[in-house]
Amino acid sequence: MPPHLRSGLSAVLIALSCLLMPFGALSAWAAYGLADTGRYVTTMAPLAGDPDVRDAIADTVGAGIMHEIGHELDVRPMRGTVAPFVHDAVRSFTQTAAFRTAWNEGNRAAHDAVLRALRDEGDERDHPVTVDLAPITAQVKRQLVQDHVPLADRIPVEHTEVALLPAQELSRLRKGFRVLEIAGFWLPVAAVAFAVAGIALAACRRRAVTAIALGTALGGALLALALAVGRSLTLADLPDEVSQPAAGAVYDALTATLRTACWLLMALGLTVAALTWLTGLSGRLGPFRLGRRRRASAAPAPAQAQQPTRAQV
Repeated sequence: MPPHLRSGLSAVLIALSCLLMPFGALSAWAAYGLADTGRYVTTMAPLAGDPDVRDAIADTVGAGIMHEIGHELDVRPMRGTVAPFVHDAVRSFTQTAAFRTAWNEGNRAAHDAVLRALRDEGDERDHPVTVDLAPITAQVKRQLVQDHVPLADRIPVEHTEVALLPAQELSRLRKGFRVLEIAGFWLPVAAVAFAVAGIALAACRRRAVTAIALGTALGGALLALALAVGRSLTLADLPDEVSQPAAGAVYDALTATLRTACWLLMALGLTVAALTWLTGLSGRLGPFRLGRRRRASAAPAPAQAQQPTRAQV
């Protein structure tokens, strides 16, 4: 193969490798991070202690209980009196171990329901994916009864289902999920294969390694920037009734692993580029120093001053 053709093909492979690196990290995070129920529950578990998340849950569950009370019972004159007790009881419940258990189980049930729908398992094809909040309402009702709140024993524990995925979006989401599952494995493999092939075809392999390292660092930085922009856009598009601080905490928890991957890509790329540059610099300086030593050893020694003979004196 002609040298210029090899160099051009090497440049194309290196560019493809650098382009696929951030997309590979994103797809692998979605396929192996978000799609794993155990990892998802572990990721979401610390949010049970986040104040913003607890406040959002207290407001949502409290409003649902008051709605059921007003719908089932004729207590409208007492709504202003009962509502603070309900809200305080729910807020107090969010600080207990029972809430953390309910939080983990609720996230596990919601994640399993979403995965079954996306993988086309079960009968969710024509129905929205929902999660039931009745267990949390039952826990709050028991605590209100123990605190002797008026009419607490008459609070109806309804199966309050919260929609997670709308039915009309399931078909499109299934296709995207299948693509992510395939891309999560093959994109990183393709990125590594293109990088190895680009280095093997390059006329100067040190430059090829440096280019791949800098491209990897740049890809990590761009992916981190995309996460920051995505966070702003996600929070800006939320409805008014959704707590933005709580949504931001959930977004940060879900993308924590991906942000770590971004920093690893940047650190790895910059480190490899620096080491390659330093080894190249030492390689260029080596022959120069050796040449100076040889010239110094080959130079004639300076003539010593001769002592005058007795005849000259």
